[in-house]
Amino acid sequence: MLEPAYQADVVIVGAGVAGLSAAHRLTSQGVTVAVLEAAPCVGGRMSTEKIDGFRLDRIGQLLSTAYPELRLTPGLDGLVLRPFAPGILLHGDGRHHRVDAPAGARSARGALRAVRALASAPRGMPGPGLVAASRRAAFRVLPGAGQATVARAARGAAPLGGAVDQARLGAALTRLAHLPVERLLTRPELPAGQALAARGLPARTIDGFLRPLLAALLCDPALTTSSRCADLALRAFAGGRLCVPEGGAEALPELLAQTLPAGSVHTGVRVTSVATTSVATAEHGEIRCRAVLLATDARAAAQLLPGLRVPDFHPVTVVHHTTDDPPRTGSALLLDADRGGPVAHTAVISEVDPSRAPSGRALISSTVLGTPPPDLETAVRTHLARLYGTPTRRWETLAVHHTREAVPAMPAPHDLRRPVRLLAGLYVCGDHRDTSTVQGALHSAHRATAAILKDLGAAGSMHRANPVPAAQAA
Repeated sequence: MLEPAYQADVVIVGAGVAGLSAAHRLTSQGVTVAVLEAAPCVGGRMSTEKIDGFRLDRIGQLLSTAYPELRLTPGLDGLVLRPFAPGILLHGDGRHHRVDAPAGARSARGALRAVRALASAPRGMPGPGLVAASRRAAFRVLPGAGQATVARAARGAAPLGGAVDQARLGAALTRLAHLPVERLLTRPELPAGQALAARGLPARTIDGFLRPLLAALLCDPALTTSSRCADLALRAFAGGRLCVPEGGAEALPELLAQTLPAGSVHTGVRVTSVATTSVATAEHGEIRCRAVLLATDARAAAQLLPGLRVPDFHPVTVVHHTTDDPPRTGSALLLDADRGGPVAHTAVISEVDPSRAPSGRALISSTVLGTPPPDLETAVRTHLARLYGTPTRRWETLAVHHTREAVPAMPAPHDLRRPVRLLAGLYVCGDHRDTSTVQGALHSAHRATAAILKDLGAAGSMHRANPVPAAQAA
Protein backbone atom coordinates (compact mmCIF):
# COMPACT_ATOMS: atom_id res chain seq x y z
CA MET A 1 0.00 0.00 0.00
CA LEU A 2 1.23 3.49 -0.79
CA GLU A 3 1.93 5.92 2.02
CA PRO A 4 0.37 9.40 1.62
CA ALA A 5 3.80 11.03 1.59
CA TYR A 6 5.24 8.67 -1.02
CA GLN A 7 7.36 10.56 -3.55
CA ALA A 8 8.86 9.68 -6.93
CA ASP A 9 10.51 11.53 -9.75
CA VAL A 10 7.70 10.59 -12.14
CA VAL A 11 4.20 9.31 -11.41
CA ILE A 12 2.78 7.26 -14.29
CA VAL A 13 -1.00 6.93 -14.35
CA GLY A 14 -2.00 3.69 -16.06
CA ALA A 15 -0.30 0.28 -16.18
CA GLY A 16 -0.96 -0.71 -19.76
CA VAL A 17 1.92 -1.44 -22.10
CA ALA A 18 2.53 2.27 -22.74
CA GLY A 19 2.84 3.15 -19.06
CA LEU A 20 4.88 0.09 -18.15
CA SER A 21 7.30 0.50 -21.04
CA ALA A 22 7.73 4.18 -20.11
CA ALA A 23 8.53 3.10 -16.56
CA HIS A 24 11.27 0.81 -17.88
CA ARG A 25 12.83 3.55 -19.98
CA LEU A 26 12.82 5.98 -17.06
CA THR A 27 14.16 3.58 -14.44
CA SER A 28 16.93 2.51 -16.81
CA GLN A 29 18.09 6.16 -16.67
CA GLY A 30 18.02 6.30 -12.88
CA VAL A 31 14.63 8.04 -12.63
CA THR A 32 12.35 6.75 -9.86
CA VAL A 33 8.75 6.02 -10.85
CA ALA A 34 5.44 5.10 -9.29
CA VAL A 35 3.00 3.42 -11.67
CA LEU A 36 -0.60 3.77 -10.48
CA GLU A 37 -3.32 1.52 -11.91
CA ALA A 38 -6.99 1.73 -10.94
CA ALA A 39 -7.75 -1.85 -11.97
CA PRO A 40 -6.74 -4.82 -9.80
CA CYS A 41 -4.20 -5.98 -12.38
CA VAL A 42 -1.90 -4.53 -15.05
CA GLY A 43 -2.42 -4.72 -18.80
CA GLY A 44 -5.38 -2.52 -19.63
CA ARG A 45 -6.98 -3.78 -22.85
CA MET A 46 -4.25 -6.42 -23.25
CA SER A 47 -6.00 -8.82 -20.89
CA THR A 48 -6.52 -12.57 -20.94
CA GLU A 49 -9.30 -14.52 -19.24
CA LYS A 50 -8.46 -17.96 -17.83
CA ILE A 51 -11.19 -20.63 -17.95
CA ASP A 52 -10.56 -24.35 -17.26
CA GLY A 53 -7.00 -24.25 -18.58
CA PHE A 54 -7.80 -22.03 -21.58
CA ARG A 55 -6.28 -18.57 -22.04
CA LEU A 56 -8.75 -16.31 -23.83
CA ASP A 57 -7.74 -12.87 -25.09
CA ARG A 58 -10.38 -10.18 -24.76
CA ILE A 59 -9.32 -8.24 -27.87
CA GLY A 60 -6.46 -10.23 -29.33
CA GLN A 61 -4.84 -7.61 -31.58
CA LEU A 62 -2.36 -9.10 -34.00
CA LEU A 63 1.32 -8.29 -33.51
CA SER A 64 4.13 -8.39 -36.04
CA THR A 65 7.70 -9.51 -35.57
CA ALA A 66 8.60 -6.40 -37.62
CA TYR A 67 7.42 -4.01 -34.87
CA PRO A 68 10.64 -2.15 -33.94
CA GLU A 69 9.52 -1.32 -30.39
CA LEU A 70 9.20 -5.00 -29.47
CA ARG A 71 12.98 -5.14 -29.90
CA LEU A 72 13.80 -1.69 -28.51
CA THR A 73 11.68 -1.64 -25.34
CA PRO A 74 13.63 -2.47 -22.15
CA GLY A 75 12.07 -5.32 -20.19
CA LEU A 76 10.85 -7.32 -23.20
CA ASP A 77 13.97 -9.46 -23.63
CA GLY A 78 12.07 -12.47 -22.27
CA LEU A 79 8.99 -12.02 -24.45
CA VAL A 80 8.17 -15.12 -26.51
CA LEU A 81 6.25 -14.48 -29.73
CA ARG A 82 4.36 -17.31 -31.42
CA PRO A 83 4.10 -16.70 -35.18
CA PHE A 84 1.23 -17.76 -37.38
CA ALA A 85 2.06 -19.82 -40.44
CA PRO A 86 3.80 -17.63 -43.04
CA GLY A 87 1.39 -15.38 -44.93
CA ILE A 88 -2.30 -16.08 -44.48
CA LEU A 89 -5.05 -18.50 -45.49
CA LEU A 90 -7.77 -16.91 -47.63
CA HIS A 91 -11.24 -18.36 -48.03
CA GLY A 92 -12.73 -17.28 -51.33
CA ASP A 93 -14.87 -18.74 -54.09
CA GLY A 94 -15.71 -21.68 -51.84
CA ARG A 95 -12.14 -22.86 -51.21
CA HIS A 96 -8.95 -22.11 -49.35
CA HIS A 97 -6.02 -20.28 -50.93
CA ARG A 98 -2.76 -20.41 -48.99
CA VAL A 99 -0.73 -17.31 -49.78
CA ASP A 100 2.67 -16.37 -48.47
CA ALA A 101 4.13 -12.95 -47.76
CA PRO A 102 6.17 -11.50 -50.62
CA ALA A 103 9.56 -13.13 -50.96
CA GLY A 104 10.46 -9.96 -52.82
CA ALA A 105 10.56 -8.12 -49.49
CA ARG A 106 14.09 -9.47 -49.35
CA SER A 107 14.83 -8.66 -53.00
CA ALA A 108 12.99 -5.77 -54.60
CA ARG A 109 15.04 -6.14 -57.78
CA GLY A 110 13.94 -9.75 -58.20
CA ALA A 111 10.29 -8.82 -57.78
CA LEU A 112 10.49 -6.05 -60.35
CA ARG A 113 12.23 -8.35 -62.84
CA ALA A 114 9.36 -10.81 -62.48
CA VAL A 115 6.78 -8.07 -63.02
CA ARG A 116 8.50 -6.97 -66.24
CA ALA A 117 8.73 -10.57 -67.46
CA LEU A 118 5.05 -11.19 -66.77
CA ALA A 119 3.98 -7.90 -68.35
CA SER A 120 5.75 -8.80 -71.58
CA ALA A 121 4.37 -12.36 -71.74
CA PRO A 122 1.89 -13.35 -74.46
CA ARG A 123 -1.78 -13.05 -73.55
CA GLY A 124 -3.46 -16.10 -72.14
CA MET A 125 -2.47 -18.37 -69.30
CA PRO A 126 1.23 -17.89 -68.42
CA GLY A 127 3.61 -20.78 -68.87
CA PRO A 128 4.92 -22.73 -65.88
CA GLY A 129 8.12 -20.69 -65.67
CA LEU A 130 6.29 -17.39 -65.44
CA VAL A 131 3.82 -18.71 -62.88
CA ALA A 132 6.77 -19.87 -60.80
CA ALA A 133 8.45 -16.48 -61.15
CA SER A 134 5.34 -14.65 -59.99
CA ARG A 135 4.98 -16.99 -57.04
CA ARG A 136 8.56 -16.35 -55.97
CA ALA A 137 8.32 -12.58 -56.40
CA ALA A 138 4.89 -12.00 -54.95
CA PHE A 139 2.57 -14.43 -53.20
CA ARG A 140 2.84 -18.14 -53.56
CA VAL A 141 0.54 -21.08 -53.01
CA LEU A 142 2.00 -22.95 -50.07
CA PRO A 143 2.68 -26.70 -50.11
CA GLY A 144 -0.47 -28.71 -49.58
CA ALA A 145 -2.73 -26.42 -51.56
CA GLY A 146 -2.87 -28.89 -54.44
CA GLN A 147 -2.32 -28.57 -58.18
CA ALA A 148 -5.95 -27.60 -58.78
CA THR A 149 -5.52 -24.52 -56.59
CA VAL A 150 -2.30 -23.56 -58.38
CA ALA A 151 -4.00 -23.86 -61.76
CA ARG A 152 -6.98 -21.87 -60.52
CA ALA A 153 -4.68 -19.08 -59.30
CA ALA A 154 -2.89 -19.03 -62.67
CA ARG A 155 -6.21 -18.55 -64.45
CA GLY A 156 -6.88 -15.48 -62.29
CA ALA A 157 -9.70 -17.09 -60.31
CA ALA A 158 -7.93 -16.87 -56.94
CA PRO A 159 -8.72 -13.91 -54.64
CA LEU A 160 -5.38 -12.33 -55.58
CA GLY A 161 -6.16 -12.35 -59.31
CA GLY A 162 -3.90 -13.77 -61.99
CA ALA A 163 -0.15 -14.19 -62.08
CA VAL A 164 0.51 -10.65 -63.34
CA ASP A 165 -1.74 -9.18 -60.61
CA GLN A 166 0.05 -11.24 -57.98
CA ALA A 167 3.47 -10.08 -59.16
CA ARG A 168 2.37 -6.44 -59.18
CA LEU A 169 1.03 -6.77 -55.66
CA GLY A 170 4.23 -8.44 -54.51
CA ALA A 171 6.33 -5.68 -56.04
CA ALA A 172 4.16 -3.01 -54.37
CA LEU A 173 4.51 -4.64 -50.96
CA THR A 174 8.22 -5.13 -51.50
CA ARG A 175 8.71 -1.44 -52.21
CA LEU A 176 6.63 -0.63 -49.12
CA ALA A 177 8.72 -2.96 -46.94
CA HIS A 178 11.90 -1.11 -47.96
CA LEU A 179 10.45 2.42 -47.80
CA PRO A 180 11.81 4.43 -44.82
CA VAL A 181 9.05 5.32 -42.37
CA GLU A 182 9.69 9.05 -42.60
CA ARG A 183 9.23 8.94 -46.38
CA LEU A 184 6.08 6.86 -45.96
CA LEU A 185 4.63 9.53 -43.69
CA THR A 186 4.98 12.15 -46.43
CA ARG A 187 2.86 10.24 -48.96
CA PRO A 188 -0.53 11.73 -49.91
CA GLU A 189 -3.14 10.83 -47.32
CA LEU A 190 -6.61 9.44 -48.05
CA PRO A 191 -8.95 6.97 -46.38
CA ALA A 192 -7.29 3.59 -46.87
CA GLY A 193 -10.08 2.20 -49.06
CA GLN A 194 -9.89 5.17 -51.44
CA ALA A 195 -6.09 5.07 -51.54
CA LEU A 196 -6.04 1.42 -52.60
CA ALA A 197 -8.37 2.15 -55.51
CA ALA A 198 -6.35 5.22 -56.52
CA ARG A 199 -3.11 3.25 -56.76
CA GLY A 200 -4.24 1.26 -59.76
CA LEU A 201 -4.33 -2.17 -58.17
CA PRO A 202 -6.96 -4.52 -59.64
CA ALA A 203 -10.30 -4.49 -57.86
CA ARG A 204 -10.09 -8.26 -57.36
CA THR A 205 -6.75 -7.93 -55.59
CA ILE A 206 -8.08 -5.15 -53.37
CA ASP A 207 -11.37 -6.82 -52.47
CA GLY A 208 -10.04 -10.38 -52.31
CA PHE A 209 -6.90 -9.77 -50.31
CA LEU A 210 -5.95 -6.25 -49.23
CA ARG A 211 -9.35 -5.30 -47.82
CA PRO A 212 -9.75 -8.37 -45.54
CA LEU A 213 -6.07 -8.20 -44.54
CA LEU A 214 -6.20 -4.52 -43.60
CA ALA A 215 -9.51 -4.99 -41.79
CA ALA A 216 -7.81 -7.63 -39.62
CA LEU A 217 -4.72 -5.49 -39.01
CA LEU A 218 -6.56 -2.22 -38.33
CA CYS A 219 -9.84 -3.55 -36.83
CA ASP A 220 -11.55 -1.28 -39.37
CA PRO A 221 -13.77 -3.15 -41.84
CA ALA A 222 -14.81 0.07 -43.62
CA LEU A 223 -11.16 1.06 -44.23
CA THR A 224 -11.72 4.68 -43.24
CA THR A 225 -8.30 4.58 -41.55
CA SER A 226 -5.61 6.93 -42.82
CA SER A 227 -3.75 5.46 -45.78
CA ARG A 228 -0.48 6.25 -44.01
CA CYS A 229 -1.50 4.08 -41.06
CA ALA A 230 -2.61 1.36 -43.48
CA ASP A 231 0.75 1.57 -45.26
CA LEU A 232 2.53 1.12 -41.93
CA ALA A 233 0.44 -1.98 -41.26
CA LEU A 234 1.18 -3.42 -44.71
CA ARG A 235 4.86 -2.56 -44.28
CA ALA A 236 4.98 -4.60 -41.06
CA PHE A 237 3.13 -7.48 -42.73
CA ALA A 238 5.53 -7.53 -45.67
CA GLY A 239 8.62 -7.26 -43.50
CA GLY A 240 7.76 -9.69 -40.68
CA ARG A 241 5.46 -12.42 -39.41
CA LEU A 242 2.08 -11.97 -37.76
CA CYS A 243 2.24 -13.35 -34.24
CA VAL A 244 0.79 -13.42 -30.72
CA PRO A 245 2.50 -13.43 -27.30
CA GLU A 246 2.95 -16.87 -25.79
CA GLY A 247 0.49 -17.35 -22.94
CA GLY A 248 -1.98 -14.70 -24.06
CA ALA A 249 -1.99 -10.95 -24.63
CA GLU A 250 -1.50 -10.30 -20.92
CA ALA A 251 1.96 -11.89 -21.09
CA LEU A 252 3.43 -8.69 -22.55
CA PRO A 253 2.32 -6.23 -19.83
CA GLU A 254 2.89 -8.79 -17.08
CA LEU A 255 6.48 -9.29 -18.23
CA LEU A 256 7.03 -5.54 -18.20
CA ALA A 257 5.55 -5.24 -14.71
CA GLN A 258 7.52 -8.17 -13.28
CA THR A 259 10.86 -6.84 -14.50
CA LEU A 260 10.45 -3.34 -13.01
CA PRO A 261 12.09 -2.55 -9.66
CA ALA A 262 10.10 -3.95 -6.74
CA GLY A 263 7.44 -1.55 -5.47
CA SER A 264 7.19 0.41 -8.72
CA VAL A 265 3.67 -0.73 -9.69
CA HIS A 266 0.61 -0.17 -7.51
CA THR A 267 -2.76 -1.59 -8.57
CA GLY A 268 -6.14 -0.66 -7.16
CA VAL A 269 -5.13 3.02 -6.92
CA ARG A 270 -7.59 5.44 -8.52
CA VAL A 271 -6.22 8.84 -9.56
CA THR A 272 -8.76 11.65 -9.27
CA SER A 273 -6.72 14.63 -10.51
CA VAL A 274 -3.29 15.46 -11.87
CA ALA A 275 -0.94 18.45 -11.83
CA THR A 276 2.65 18.97 -12.92
CA THR A 277 4.06 18.16 -9.45
CA SER A 278 1.50 15.81 -7.93
CA VAL A 279 -1.45 13.50 -8.40
CA ALA A 280 -4.42 13.10 -6.09
CA THR A 281 -5.73 9.60 -5.40
CA ALA A 282 -8.95 8.33 -3.88
CA GLU A 283 -7.19 5.88 -1.59
CA HIS A 284 -3.82 7.42 -0.71
CA GLY A 285 -4.20 11.17 -0.84
CA GLU A 286 -1.67 13.30 -2.70
CA ILE A 287 1.51 11.87 -4.17
CA ARG A 288 4.21 14.42 -4.91
CA CYS A 289 6.57 14.13 -7.86
CA ARG A 290 8.60 16.07 -10.41
CA ALA A 291 6.51 15.06 -13.43
CA VAL A 292 3.31 13.18 -14.31
CA LEU A 293 2.80 10.91 -17.30
CA LEU A 294 -0.77 9.99 -18.25
CA ALA A 295 -0.67 6.53 -19.84
CA THR A 296 -4.34 5.64 -19.68
CA ASP A 297 -6.75 5.07 -22.55
CA ALA A 298 -7.98 8.16 -24.37
CA ARG A 299 -11.27 8.53 -22.50
CA ALA A 300 -9.72 8.19 -19.05
CA ALA A 301 -7.00 10.67 -20.02
CA ALA A 302 -9.62 13.22 -21.11
CA GLN A 303 -11.47 12.82 -17.80
CA LEU A 304 -8.31 13.77 -15.93
CA LEU A 305 -7.36 16.50 -18.43
CA PRO A 306 -10.54 18.03 -19.89
CA GLY A 307 -9.82 19.32 -23.37
CA LEU A 308 -7.91 16.30 -24.61
CA ARG A 309 -9.58 14.95 -27.73
CA VAL A 310 -11.38 11.62 -27.40
CA PRO A 311 -11.32 9.72 -30.71
CA ASP A 312 -13.98 7.46 -32.07
CA PHE A 313 -13.37 3.76 -31.50
CA HIS A 314 -13.68 0.50 -33.41
CA PRO A 315 -15.65 -2.12 -31.44
CA VAL A 316 -14.27 -5.66 -31.42
CA THR A 317 -15.92 -8.93 -30.40
CA VAL A 318 -13.87 -12.10 -29.88
CA VAL A 319 -15.64 -15.46 -29.76
CA HIS A 320 -13.74 -18.44 -28.34
CA HIS A 321 -14.72 -22.04 -29.12
CA THR A 322 -13.20 -25.38 -28.20
CA THR A 323 -13.43 -28.84 -29.74
CA ASP A 324 -11.53 -32.11 -29.63
CA ASP A 325 -11.70 -32.37 -33.45
CA PRO A 326 -10.16 -29.12 -34.75
CA PRO A 327 -10.15 -27.93 -38.36
CA ARG A 328 -7.07 -28.92 -40.32
CA THR A 329 -5.83 -25.44 -41.04
CA GLY A 330 -2.79 -25.67 -38.79
CA SER A 331 -1.42 -22.41 -37.43
CA ALA A 332 -2.71 -20.26 -40.31
CA LEU A 333 -4.63 -17.03 -39.88
CA LEU A 334 -7.85 -17.48 -41.89
CA LEU A 335 -9.48 -14.47 -43.58
CA ASP A 336 -12.74 -14.33 -45.53
CA ALA A 337 -12.10 -12.87 -48.99
CA ASP A 338 -15.83 -13.02 -49.75
CA ARG A 339 -16.91 -11.20 -46.56
CA GLY A 340 -19.80 -13.65 -46.32
CA GLY A 341 -20.48 -13.36 -42.59
CA PRO A 342 -19.59 -11.57 -39.37
CA VAL A 343 -16.15 -13.18 -38.80
CA ALA A 344 -13.28 -11.00 -40.05
CA HIS A 345 -10.53 -13.43 -39.13
CA THR A 346 -10.16 -16.67 -37.20
CA ALA A 347 -7.51 -19.21 -36.25
CA VAL A 348 -7.02 -22.44 -34.36
CA ILE A 349 -5.02 -20.36 -31.91
CA SER A 350 -3.89 -23.38 -29.89
CA GLU A 351 -1.93 -24.49 -32.99
CA VAL A 352 -0.15 -21.12 -32.94
CA ASP A 353 0.38 -21.10 -29.17
CA PRO A 354 -0.21 -24.49 -27.49
CA SER A 355 -0.10 -22.91 -24.02
CA ARG A 356 -3.55 -21.39 -24.61
CA ALA A 357 -5.46 -24.69 -24.37
CA PRO A 358 -5.23 -27.82 -22.21
CA SER A 359 -3.88 -31.01 -23.74
CA GLY A 360 -6.30 -32.73 -26.09
CA ARG A 361 -8.42 -29.66 -26.70
CA ALA A 362 -8.26 -27.08 -29.47
CA LEU A 363 -9.01 -23.39 -29.05
CA ILE A 364 -10.52 -21.53 -32.01
CA SER A 365 -10.59 -17.75 -31.60
CA SER A 366 -12.62 -15.65 -34.03
CA THR A 367 -12.88 -11.87 -34.33
CA VAL A 368 -15.99 -9.91 -35.31
CA LEU A 369 -15.44 -6.26 -36.20
CA GLY A 370 -17.99 -3.48 -35.83
CA THR A 371 -21.41 -3.90 -34.26
CA PRO A 372 -22.10 -7.64 -33.82
CA PRO A 373 -25.29 -9.12 -35.33
CA PRO A 374 -28.26 -9.74 -33.00
CA ASP A 375 -27.91 -13.54 -33.06
CA LEU A 376 -24.14 -13.51 -32.78
CA GLU A 377 -23.66 -17.14 -31.70
CA THR A 378 -25.64 -18.63 -34.57
CA ALA A 379 -24.19 -16.26 -37.16
CA VAL A 380 -20.61 -16.95 -36.09
CA ARG A 381 -21.08 -20.74 -36.01
CA THR A 382 -22.64 -20.70 -39.49
CA HIS A 383 -19.86 -18.55 -40.87
CA LEU A 384 -17.11 -20.63 -39.24
CA ALA A 385 -18.59 -23.83 -40.67
CA ARG A 386 -18.29 -22.33 -44.14
CA LEU A 387 -14.83 -20.88 -43.56
CA TYR A 388 -13.34 -24.06 -42.14
CA GLY A 389 -15.40 -26.48 -44.19
CA THR A 390 -16.40 -28.51 -41.14
CA PRO A 391 -19.48 -28.78 -38.88
CA THR A 392 -19.38 -26.49 -35.84
CA ARG A 393 -22.60 -27.50 -34.08
CA ARG A 394 -20.75 -29.48 -31.41
CA TRP A 395 -18.15 -26.82 -30.72
CA GLU A 396 -18.36 -25.52 -27.16
CA THR A 397 -18.50 -21.75 -26.67
CA LEU A 398 -16.05 -20.76 -23.95
CA ALA A 399 -16.51 -16.99 -23.93
CA VAL A 400 -17.70 -14.02 -25.95
CA HIS A 401 -15.78 -10.82 -25.26
CA HIS A 402 -17.27 -7.60 -26.64
CA THR A 403 -15.24 -4.41 -26.22
CA ARG A 404 -17.09 -1.34 -27.43
CA GLU A 405 -14.03 0.94 -27.32
CA ALA A 406 -11.41 -1.58 -28.34
CA VAL A 407 -9.24 0.32 -30.82
CA PRO A 408 -8.99 4.11 -31.33
CA ALA A 409 -10.03 5.09 -34.85
CA MET A 410 -7.42 6.69 -37.12
CA PRO A 411 -9.40 8.42 -39.89
CA ALA A 412 -7.63 10.57 -42.47
CA PRO A 413 -6.12 13.00 -41.78
CA HIS A 414 -4.42 11.38 -38.80
CA ASP A 415 -1.49 12.81 -36.86
CA LEU A 416 0.74 9.83 -36.11
CA ARG A 417 2.93 11.95 -33.86
CA ARG A 418 0.43 13.75 -31.67
CA PRO A 419 2.19 15.78 -28.96
CA VAL A 420 3.13 13.82 -25.85
CA ARG A 421 4.43 16.84 -23.92
CA LEU A 422 1.48 18.99 -22.87
CA LEU A 423 3.59 21.30 -20.73
CA ALA A 424 6.72 20.94 -18.62
CA GLY A 425 5.91 18.35 -15.99
CA LEU A 426 2.79 16.93 -17.68
CA TYR A 427 2.91 14.32 -20.46
CA VAL A 428 0.59 11.83 -22.12
CA CYS A 429 1.14 8.63 -24.10
CA GLY A 430 -0.81 5.68 -25.45
CA ASP A 431 -2.02 4.26 -28.74
CA HIS A 432 -4.32 7.29 -29.12
CA ARG A 433 -1.23 9.51 -29.51
CA ASP A 434 0.38 7.44 -32.28
CA THR A 435 -1.00 4.45 -34.18
CA SER A 436 -3.70 2.22 -32.68
CA THR A 437 -1.38 -0.77 -32.32
CA VAL A 438 0.94 -2.21 -29.71
CA GLN A 439 3.78 -0.69 -31.75
CA GLY A 440 2.06 2.70 -31.54
CA ALA A 441 1.52 2.45 -27.78
CA LEU A 442 5.16 1.52 -27.17
CA HIS A 443 6.43 4.19 -29.57
CA SER A 444 4.35 6.92 -27.93
CA ALA A 445 5.86 5.90 -24.58
CA HIS A 446 9.32 6.11 -26.17
CA ARG A 447 8.59 9.68 -27.34
CA ALA A 448 7.10 10.71 -23.98
CA THR A 449 10.03 9.42 -21.94
CA ALA A 450 12.48 11.20 -24.24
CA ALA A 451 10.61 14.46 -23.53
CA ILE A 452 10.54 13.79 -19.78
CA LEU A 453 14.25 13.01 -19.60
CA LYS A 454 15.05 16.14 -21.58
CA ASP A 455 12.99 18.30 -19.22
CA LEU A 456 14.30 16.61 -16.07
CA GLY A 457 17.82 17.24 -17.24
CA ALA A 458 17.22 20.93 -18.01
CA ALA A 459 18.91 23.52 -15.88
CA GLY A 460 16.76 25.13 -13.23
CA SER A 461 13.14 24.31 -12.55
CA MET A 462 11.53 22.29 -15.32
CA HIS A 463 8.20 23.94 -14.51
CA ARG A 464 9.27 27.37 -15.78
CA ALA A 465 8.94 26.24 -19.40
CA ASN A 466 6.05 27.63 -21.38
CA PRO A 467 3.22 25.20 -22.22
CA VAL A 468 2.61 24.17 -25.79
CA PRO A 469 -0.35 25.88 -27.52
CA ALA A 470 -3.73 24.46 -26.53
CA ALA A 471 -4.46 23.36 -30.10
CA GLN A 472 -1.34 21.18 -30.06
CA ALA A 473 -2.06 19.78 -26.61
CA ALA A 474 -5.50 18.59 -27.62
